[in-house]
Amino acid sequence: MKNLKKEFPVTANYTHLNTAGSGLLSETLLDFRQNHDLDYLVMGSLLKNDQDSFLDKVRKDVGAFFNCNASYVALVPNFSIGFNAVLEGIPATHKILLLEEDYPSINWPVLSRNFNVCYASINEHLEDNIQQAIEKEHPDVLCLSLVQYISGIRIDLEFLKALKSKFPKLLIIADGTQYCGIESFDFENSGIDILGASAYKWLNAGYGNGFFLIKQETALQIELKTTGFNSIRGKYKEAQNTFIGKLEPGHLDTLAQGSLQAAIGLIKRVGQHQITTQIDILKTKAFEQFAEKGLLDSVVLKRKQHSSIFNIRGDQKLFEKLNNNQIICSQRGEGIRVSFHYFNSQDDLLKLSKLI
Repeated sequence: MKNLKKEFPVTANYTHLNTAGSGLLSETLLDFRQNHDLDYLVMGSLLKNDQDSFLDKVRKDVGAFFNCNASYVALVPNFSIGFNAVLEGIPATHKILLLEEDYPSINWPVLSRNFNVCYASINEHLEDNIQQAIEKEHPDVLCLSLVQYISGIRIDLEFLKALKSKFPKLLIIADGTQYCGIESFDFENSGIDILGASAYKWLNAGYGNGFFLIKQETALQIELKTTGFNSIRGKYKEAQNTFIGKLEPGHLDTLAQGSLQAAIGLIKRVGQHQITTQIDILKTKAFEQFAEKGLLDSVVLKRKQHSSIFNIRGDQKLFEKLNNNQIICSQRGEGIRVSFHYFNSQDDLLKLSKLI
């Protein structure tokens, strides 16, 4: 997909293998943002007169993209703000199952509220570990990232669906920040009750936007405490105490949320299937090459499936060497994290392999 180098200009000068850290600004997104701010410049508050209907359209597009009824799509500045609000609606007596060493924005908010907490280990037996913990500890809630930010280990979504079927009273809350945008996702037919995500990574939507998707039956069970004037503004929020209204207590930035809409529009134009195919090709080849060179942890090698995020063995010297050769990556855990998105090519992987 080399023609996408033009859509993401930074890829002409750098090998960007850091989507797990930050997505890119596309020409499509830049056009929207420039036009939006030009309208704001010349129209002032007149532009904001239509902000409710504008945000309703963003909500509908997000819902259609992930198959979630628009009345259960909440727009948020980022995952953490929404997740903290959701936790305030969960009874303090509930027991919550977490994954050991999951993303801090998942575990820290839970621990700060003094819930009764139990854990499952992240290793090659992740799914079995979760099920065993549920059978032993009987938690009320499972909170987890769909893709681990350090290792790239990915939960089996079919497992979550089966888990929900076996334990229907278990509330499953997932962070999709490292997942949403890499493949088609049918929220309504998933095993997840609440899915939240920041959109600045794999959706390439820029900063300051995100969303929460909520199952209808789940929205009826949780009583959120956050509220404000914006809680009743716009379609789907006319009645007080709606779930999405409680997640949207204050004003929303039309520039940020419109960027999410524009980013989804770009994905639809390119084609989610084509994007997924390109990612699958790259992650398969990367996995094979990294495994052959002995760069991957044994836990990753034993997994049946993996994401396009890899933590390869490498020290500070190798990290500096990659940076000096215009390869953008991150130091995470004990290694170097590289991640492949649809604007990457096999030439990018070849360049990385040669330098290693």
